[in-house]
Amino acid sequence: MSAPARYVLSLSCPDGPGIVHAVSGAIAGVGGNITESHQFGAADTGNFFMRVELEASVSEDELRAALTPVAERFAMTWNLDTAGRPMRTIVMVSKAEHCLGDLLYRERAGTLPIEIVAVVGNHTTLQGLAEFYGKSFVHIPVTADTKDDAEAALLAMVEELDVELVVLARYMQILSPTLAEALRGRAINIHHSFLPSFKGARPYFQAHDRGVKLIGATAHYVTSDLDEGPIIEQDVDRVDHAHTPESLTAIGADVERRALARAVRWHAEHRVLLDGHRTIVFR
Repeated sequence: MSAPARYVLSLSCPDGPGIVHAVSGAIAGVGGNITESHQFGAADTGNFFMRVELEASVSEDELRAALTPVAERFAMTWNLDTAGRPMRTIVMVSKAEHCLGDLLYRERAGTLPIEIVAVVGNHTTLQGLAEFYGKSFVHIPVTADTKDDAEAALLAMVEELDVELVVLARYMQILSPTLAEALRGRAINIHHSFLPSFKGARPYFQAHDRGVKLIGATAHYVTSDLDEGPIIEQDVDRVDHAHTPESLTAIGADVERRALARAVRWHAEHRVLLDGHRTIVFR
């Protein structure tokens, strides 16, 4: 007898009585067994959020058919997927290698449930790193005159490669509102958390000059509002007067790697649900 299939269900809807009972009842009705469950009701927005992992000896279509009446009854936004399935991902880069290298290593090590189907760069600096890991590198240069064509080429790749997630791994280009909207909820960016204090070039040198005590990074969904999308993860390290601008930069790179990897993993595992301009993260 074959082992039951493993699924992950995530959902959000207006809060009210009977949601958990209805969901668990639909799963039990097809012989499913819940192995992990998280739920949260947001009092301030009136929304309910739930993530369930389960085992069932039915097909995904059969499970989906059992859950559809429940979803319609409670006006749910929901997603059902095979648990642990690697999410098809494009990583976008410029010249900084630390985030790309970390994602590639974690994917190869099996600790990050993504399948990087291509690395896209507006420079060719990181082509060798991508190819070392056996990844296709696509150079899409971006200038003021070619920006529209470059973004159209990216969207064509997303559709052609059936891409589910786009990661901006220190990609130093601002996405247009049109592209940000097209990728809403499936594009993650990482940046240092000095914003808005230290904008522009050499932020860690600016921070050193001001004697900062914390080095931080923020991973968030991309929206048309620059660096203001819903936050998925943040991380910090303490620093002091003995650190040089160079050592602050190195610490910052490490913090960025950690925050981005966690955000990507939680998204790929369907642990992140949107509640307006914020996220609910079931870790």
